[in-house]
Amino acid sequence: MNKMLLTLITVCSFIFSTSHVHAKEVIVEIYKKQFIPSEVIIDVGDTIIWKNLEKRQYHNVWFKGSGEEEPDYFFPDESYQRKFEQFGSFAYECGPHPKMKGAVIVKKAGQ
Repeated sequence: MNKMLLTLITVCSFIFSTSHVHAKEVIVEIYKKQFIPSEVIIDVGDTIIWKNLEKRQYHNVWFKGSGEEEPDYFFPDESYQRKFEQFGSFAYECGPHPKMKGAVIVKKAGQ
């Protein structure tokens, strides 16, 4: 194969492999009526998974301040997930337990 063509293929492969950013999943545990951690900082495109580790208690993740309706509950050993496509700060609480509060801070990639 032509040396120049091989170099061009290598450079193009590098550009395309580095331009693709992989989204990640972040776990927030729910235990003893707390979100652990209560504040999470992620990049645009990442997903948060809230896992209910309680033995008997149900919860939900309600972004009440954004005007959303209260979501369904999830029970022990169940989870809820949400992908964040916009940057900003998003406060949430547990509908049945309003003292349980958390926040997701979504930053632009590279910040």
